[in-house]
Order: sequence, then C-alpha cells, then structure tokens
Amino acid sequence: MQIIKLLTYCFIFSFILVGCSDDDDDNNPIQNNEPSRSANRIALGNPQTPKDLLSADNFTSLTIEMVSVQGFEPTAEAVQAFKTFLEGRLFKPDGITINQRTVASSGEAPFTIEEIAEIEQDNRTLFNQGDDITVYIYFADGSRGGDSSEQVTLGSAYLNTSIVIYEGTLRRLASRPRSPLLATIETATLNHEFAHLLGLVNIGTPLQSDHEDEEGGHCNVPNCLMEAAIEFASGMMGIGNVVPQLDAQCIADLQANGGR
Repeated sequence: MQIIKLLTYCFIFSFILVGCSDDDDDNNPIQNNEPSRSANRIALGNPQTPKDLLSADNFTSLTIEMVSVQGFEPTAEAVQAFKTFLEGRLFKPDGITINQRTVASSGEAPFTIEEIAEIEQDNRTLFNQGDDITVYIYFADGSRGGDSSEQVTLGSAYLNTSIVIYEGTLRRLASRPRSPLLATIETATLNHEFAHLLGLVNIGTPLQSDHEDEEGGHCNVPNCLMEAAIEFASGMMGIGNVVPQLDAQCIADLQANGGR
C-alpha cells in the first residue's frame, strides 16, 4: 500500500469573498495495485506534472474524465468555457478531449477529502497512456465537511491530476438573490482548481516574479483568478457574470514552465 499526501487547494465562498485555502494536509492511504496508475496519484507540488500538463514534451494530448453524480452535471456553457481556458494555456497539438459521464450518488455527503479520494478509486477509469495525460474531475452532489453558514468550499485540487467540484454547494449559491449564473461559478471554480494542477502559485511551477501571497499557494495580485480571496464588484459574489482571469505574472510562470 502506498501512502500519498493529500494536500488540497480549495476554492471557498465567504460572504462576498471567493477564495481558496490549503486546509487539508493529511496523510491518506491510496492503494496502487497497477503501476501504470501511479503517475496519476502523486501529491500536489510535484514539479513534473505541471510541466507535463502545460507542454507537449511528454504528452501531446489531454483527456479530462469528467464524472458527475446524476442530476449534478455542470452546465454546457461552463464545460466549453473551461475547455477554452485550457486551450489558451496548454500546448497539446493532438487536442484536448472532455469525456463526460454520470454515476450514482455515493450517499456520503458532506464529504471529507479522504472520502472524495475513495470515490475516485471506485469511479476513475482513465489514466495516463502513451502520449495522452489524463485529469479526473468529480462533480459531487453535496458539500465539503466543515462548511459553515459563513464559509463554504466550492472545489479542491487534491492530487496531481484530481479535482473535486462541490456542485451541490455551487447550485445553492447560484440560487441566491443577486448571484452570478451557475455557469459563471462553475467556470471560475474549474479554472482556479485546474490552475493549481498547473502548479500555481509556486506549487510545482517556479515563480518568475514575487507574486505569491503570504500564506502560500496563491497570487497576491488583486483580481487575479489565483487570489486566495477574490472580492467581486457587486452583488453576492461580484463581477456579475465575468470570470476572473489569470494576471500577467501567473501567465509568465506558466509560459516559463512550457505553457502558453
């Protein structure tokens, strides 16, 4: 049995702030019976995975295995916007493919990150093969354990090619008065968490300038997608239905590590 450290970077909502925190830093057993799967079960911060995702040096294509609990699928608009974000940052000459499918509920909500990892064990079917690198994204039908009335987690990057989106939470937020569209919240969460897989900020992709925040893992440039807390301009979450973008310093980091 291999022990893998689950270091997560989470996109959270708190009043009018949307941000991210690395509040799960535990050891968790993940069993690797097949050596071919080990490359997809590495702790965040490993420097090789961001380069492999960004460049075409080792992998010329990317496949996203997007698994949703039935009834909690992401909007088509968010999936397309997410793919556009990836195409703008990655060199994958053989293309980026998003495979979507649904599964039954685990019935375990609210979730610990260890439970999310166990669900991945049961549901993930695609792993790196040949020139194709894969990422697993799970849309959960509930919230993350530890959420409160004042702060909730929207998503977490918890292994080098693994992300969970707490779709149940996103839908509750989107239903509130003056909230952005669900597609906007989904897109912001997907882009933010995947950018952590790309090594931002300073978690596998080296800094080209001093723009990491004091607590680490996030950008200190106001209004950047990778801020630990993003304050929107109006309403509950902010900028209407405009998704925050990476700032120039984050983009410079990715470009220096093989990306666009």
